[in-house]
Amino acid sequence: MANESVSVKMDGPKAEYKGRKLRVAIVGCGGIAQTHLKAHKENPAVEVVAGVDVRADRLAVMRDKWGVPESALFGADLASGKTLSETAWRDMLRKMGDKIDAVDVCTPNGWHCQPVVDCCRAGKHAFVEKPMAMAVAEGRRMVAAAKAGGVKLSVGFQQRYRPAFESLVEARDAGVFGDILFVKVRRLRRRGIPNWGVFGRKELQGGGPVIDVGVHYIECAYEFMGCPKPVAASAMTWRYLGNREEATHVRCPWPGWDWKTYTVEDLAVGQVRFDNGAIMQIETSFAAHVKENDVAEFSAMGTKGGCQFPTGEIFTDQNGTMVNVAPAYLDPAGDGWDALFARKLGNWVDGCLKGTELGASGEDGLNVQRILNGLYDSAALGGREVAIR
Repeated sequence: MANESVSVKMDGPKAEYKGRKLRVAIVGCGGIAQTHLKAHKENPAVEVVAGVDVRADRLAVMRDKWGVPESALFGADLASGKTLSETAWRDMLRKMGDKIDAVDVCTPNGWHCQPVVDCCRAGKHAFVEKPMAMAVAEGRRMVAAAKAGGVKLSVGFQQRYRPAFESLVEARDAGVFGDILFVKVRRLRRRGIPNWGVFGRKELQGGGPVIDVGVHYIECAYEFMGCPKPVAASAMTWRYLGNREEATHVRCPWPGWDWKTYTVEDLAVGQVRFDNGAIMQIETSFAAHVKENDVAEFSAMGTKGGCQFPTGEIFTDQNGTMVNVAPAYLDPAGDGWDALFARKLGNWVDGCLKGTELGASGEDGLNVQRILNGLYDSAALGGREVAIR
């Protein structure tokens, strides 16, 4: 690890960080990487030392905005704009292996697995954005590589760091809900098909709202349940708007998406059964004829109480009366986009430098991947329930 000190801004006199720094390479320098880079910049324990991307314009941003030297940028030629390699993380490992401690993978889903596998085998810690991979087999390879390399692997789930979620987990651990029987996840967009990136291309993403936005609330609901073993899934998916040209002209926040290449689902509804008898139901969409423009929540029912996230409300019986308990205060700053990324990435950095427990480990990501793929496998069979393996 590098040992240089950096100055950090604080209220009052400047404090100087004198601990070890995690030297991080960014693999995939597009949109979501910019949020990661902001979090890394604000963390005095991190130094971003390299970048990998197939697009020269993104590497230019790494150089010009984030100060990464051109000699540490791989994948495209900045002068000509030409892509040089689609596996340039390997070039980076060969040329900078001893100058890198960890990689932060922010590529499209189809390019999550191999960079993580190669870098973990080379002894580099890895963080990968959600979802972990495209398939369970890929996730297993990633976990195995991290174990073989003796390194930390974390998956980018941030909803678990929201104050309301942490409050509900504390209530769960105190026995407020009893046995959790049923959880319902709703992550719906009325018309929210991304008009950038490759979110509509199944061959590169693995799916649509289930694997892109639904996954966040599936993950935190699953964590809230205590991570019972998923045993079976059933689901149906439908595509009826995203692949229609006329739908792209309807007034909405993100019009004009590429309908010609749109091969993912608009809407998915599913159910997961667990080995303890609990049930999770899921509704998620990029485009659906619902009243609300954006729904992001889960609710839970237990033998002693229920709850709702993200409000943090609890529903139970007290003193012979049915009561609804709402938090009087939850830190609003803790719900901010940048704050959540800072916490999830900071958790990984601490795990790499200090050996502390990861919030969302590779094994956690693999369990969520099994749920995602179970839902898609069932939908491919017309909704027939399938075993989750």
